[in-house]
Amino acid sequence: MKLYHSIKEFTPDFRPIITLGTFDGVHLGHQFILKRMNELAKKQNGESVLLTFYPHPRMVLYPDNQQLSLINTLEENKEQLEQSGLQHLIIQDFTKEFSRMKSANFVRDVLVNQLKVHQLIIGYDHHFGRNRKGTYEELIQLAQLYHFQLEKIPVQQLSNIAVSSTKIRNAIATGAMMQANKYLNYTFMINGKVVKGNARGRTIGFPTANILVENKWKLIPTNGVYAVKVKLGEKQFYGMLNIGERPTLSDNEHRIEVHIFDFSADIYGADIKVEFAKRIRDEKQFDNLELLKKQLQIDESNCKKFFRI
Repeated sequence: MKLYHSIKEFTPDFRPIITLGTFDGVHLGHQFILKRMNELAKKQNGESVLLTFYPHPRMVLYPDNQQLSLINTLEENKEQLEQSGLQHLIIQDFTKEFSRMKSANFVRDVLVNQLKVHQLIIGYDHHFGRNRKGTYEELIQLAQLYHFQLEKIPVQQLSNIAVSSTKIRNAIATGAMMQANKYLNYTFMINGKVVKGNARGRTIGFPTANILVENKWKLIPTNGVYAVKVKLGEKQFYGMLNIGERPTLSDNEHRIEVHIFDFSADIYGADIKVEFAKRIRDEKQFDNLELLKKQLQIDESNCKKFFRI
């Protein structure tokens, strides 16, 4: 996959089969569009192109409302797009000035004159241009005017529910990880760095790695205990992860900490990836550390049963 950091960097000498959007999460619906693009590119002797935007448009257009969290960081999205077989990814800096471009001008100046669109593939609910006023009906007219092909992809459904980034964000935010993972067609993950904690877990036989997620836009699941897969470099492990304030230890500090099964190496400072398979229970407060330890033993057993290990 070739990467471009602006529209101006893209100077194709092939037939671009293009789609556009933020593609947060690269979920089942996005995957269907990408697969269709790759099929058309092969049939038409072209190459598949995604024009995406960063930061997310809502963060630029509504600076006073920064409540939106994203399923994937930009790097995580790149990884998923690479796996899809996408050939060209253009990441355009999204600014207020860019957002003011009228839909007809966007098609003429960006898609036609700059990107040399041969065929445009869009999702069922796609809107574009200033105030998102550009519609599919307008695109039909502009495609005829500028002589490019156009195709609209119907809604992708799972169990009769339309798949969308918003639905997936809501599932993750409430801890419904198995549902979110079905919509994503892969396992939701966080990437971070292992940082020092207070080592209290070691005193009860459950040492944990404290994870710092540096990207402030990354969506973090709701508090609770999760069955997870852990990746350190090329090695994969199983574990259980807690998100919350650790009320039994009276920390009152929001933490993400993972206990890796059958693991004792020192990994402070290491990069870590955690994949969320299932939420096991709510975060609870216990009267003493012995009761907490007994619960953690139950949690470990439940996680291992889930993973069949």
